[in-house]
Amino acid sequence: MSTIAAAVAEAQLRLRAAGIDTPERDARRLVAFAAGIAPDRLSLAMRDPFEAEAALERALKARERRQPVSQIVGERLFWGRRFEVTPDVLDPRPETEDLIAHALQEPFERVLDLGTGSGCILLTLLVERPSAQGVGTDLSGAALAVARRNAERLGIAATFQKSDWYGAVEGGFDLMVSNPPYIAAAEMTDLAPETRDWEPRMALTDEACGLTAYRSIAAGITAHLVPGGRVLVEIGPTQGEAVAGLFGEAGLENITVHPDFDGRDRVVAARRPTAKS
Repeated sequence: MSTIAAAVAEAQLRLRAAGIDTPERDARRLVAFAAGIAPDRLSLAMRDPFEAEAALERALKARERRQPVSQIVGERLFWGRRFEVTPDVLDPRPETEDLIAHALQEPFERVLDLGTGSGCILLTLLVERPSAQGVGTDLSGAALAVARRNAERLGIAATFQKSDWYGAVEGGFDLMVSNPPYIAAAEMTDLAPETRDWEPRMALTDEACGLTAYRSIAAGITAHLVPGGRVLVEIGPTQGEAVAGLFGEAGLENITVHPDFDGRDRVVAARRPTAKS
């Protein structure tokens, strides 16, 4: 009978042969998933017998096809919490946690998440600020279903609406956040197959220059962001100046571009001026 250690070793060999960039990490995660073991407990179970060959084989075949690990196991850890992930939503990434960190630097009462996807941004903010209320919009009904399940999983009350940006949004917000589709159509072929072939295309690219979503967000800011309110958006590493310019044209102030942990531009933050007396 095989052991868990042997299953991990064999899985690593297969994933390395398939050209997977992180065979060791992925093998451990997939073996833990197949065996029904918490990932952080796998090291303690290495000598245990492994009897989940069929489940592991399905998982390895999916990974060999370059399906992301998060989709195979059905979840991703984000800001210390587990979120359901399916092919209908973007895989929550560590870089997006930079947006969370900046959003939490000031209090807020009502937050709008444009293009919410899995809901990881909105729900994380609401968990961290229990007194706040939040609305998440998305054009994808399937994505909204995932977001609602994540809200239920976390025990968070949030409103999710099918909307093309501000189309179905009512009322004012003192915080607006978004991780919109910012990859230019011409750049799609350069993406890793895990992203290009498995994540929802409409959440990745605007099929144009990569700035279309930011233009839409900027155009509706004054109608929905209250005076003194903040907006924070995730950006591609070359888009800081362009997005900052769009926010400036929309009448926002205190516009700043923040780098991620790799030193690349990642978040643009701005504020609507307070009403003049």
